[in-house]
Amino acid sequence: MVQKLRFEGLTLTVESVAKSVEFYEGVLGLRVVYRSEPAFALIKVDGGGSIGLLSMDEARKEGAEDMTPAQRRAIHVELSVDDLDAAYEELLERDMTFHAPPHDEPWERVMTGFDPDGYSVEIAQGRRGESGDVWTKE
Repeated sequence: MVQKLRFEGLTLTVESVAKSVEFYEGVLGLRVVYRSEPAFALIKVDGGGSIGLLSMDEARKEGAEDMTPAQRRAIHVELSVDDLDAAYEELLERDMTFHAPPHDEPWERVMTGFDPDGYSVEIAQGRRGESGDVWTKE
């Protein structure tokens, strides 16, 4: 029998761990729980999970190859807040770059910005998977 799996987090390869920490901690307000710069840092996300920031120099030692901007953009870091419009205004003041301001999709209210490496940072209103029966349809 397979043990029940839990999602713990993801790791992004980044050009500069310090610059990424400035964004995830300074702009988004997430908590850094481990730093081993310039190679790695670990960001804890309230509600569970983490975002690892691994320097591309370290990742190359394990055979990783550079990604194109389009490949990075296709990866979404997905976060949520209770008041999306207020978060948008606050993040604009903190100079976050946005691709799409708050807008309604059939399944949620969402906005999308970018981190320093061009990864998409998607922020939704409410708790994902708990916003109505669109998530429970099979």
